[in-house]
Amino acid sequence: MSDAARPPRIAVLGSVNVDVVVRAARLPAPGETVVGSSVALTLGGKGANQAAAARRLGADVVFIACTGADQFGAFARAELAGFDLDLSRVRESAGESTGVATIGVDASGQNAIAIVPGANAAVSVADVERAAEALRACDCLLLQCETPFAPAIAAAQIVRAAGGKVILDPAPAPAGGLPAALLALVDVITPNESEAASLTGVSATDEAGARAAAEALGATISGVSVVKCGANGLVFHHGGRHFALPPFKVVAVDTVAAGDCFNAGLGVAMASRLGLADALRFASACGALAATRPGAASAAPRMAEVQALLAAALN
Repeated sequence: MSDAARPPRIAVLGSVNVDVVVRAARLPAPGETVVGSSVALTLGGKGANQAAAARRLGADVVFIACTGADQFGAFARAELAGFDLDLSRVRESAGESTGVATIGVDASGQNAIAIVPGANAAVSVADVERAAEALRACDCLLLQCETPFAPAIAAAQIVRAAGGKVILDPAPAPAGGLPAALLALVDVITPNESEAASLTGVSATDEAGARAAAEALGATISGVSVVKCGANGLVFHHGGRHFALPPFKVVAVDTVAAGDCFNAGLGVAMASRLGLADALRFASACGALAATRPGAASAAPRMAEVQALLAAALN
């Protein structure tokens, strides 16, 4: 696994989207139209965001994904290449459109997202099998829920068998819950408040609720359950005990990829052998910095920025 002689090796299996981001003073209510202030076309998708964020932090990244052979696909691949990501395992499917997300962002940085999966639904076990050798060399695997579960399970089996760790961001939270076969392979699960509530039935809108949700999630895996509470920090459950970490004090302008940058940071920190609390603190700094700037993948911080924020918080 990762040591001082080489960068962390992070595998990501997940989605690639082209995001259409519209900013407005507030998000519309059902049936309402509001006038926006700007629109942008950017790289997104939880897999792409996490892969880009891990690469910006200096990790060697194995990215398994799928785009369509369309204009959005060409845009996404060019953007991914701009992060110095290896695209050899990002398959182009002629029969699918590239995934698209429409994202509304309000003045406080909160967002509402609708996704058309497209080629993300075509990621397959065969894609994982072709990447098996590279996966065995990885310290950590990052997973989400925007691609099918079968390849996620296959990738997790390979990484775990080789001694690596598996981090699952259960987003978007599936209506039918998470497969037991996947949960059995997860070392850390990292929902936000709404995802934790969806998965457990426990309201996580305050610290007591987040603790209860983390404990309920902890009963489903053998590792660590984390509930990300945005501006209220996070709580986590490990070894039968609850812990809380306070937030970093930043001014949020866009929370679209904050959770993805958190997970990428957590993977890099764990691969670098940081202790659990320090790894979560590092991940929180990554998420906080991402929230201070617009964009999805483009919001990912660099290592020097994360180290500066961690150092400033000690003063």
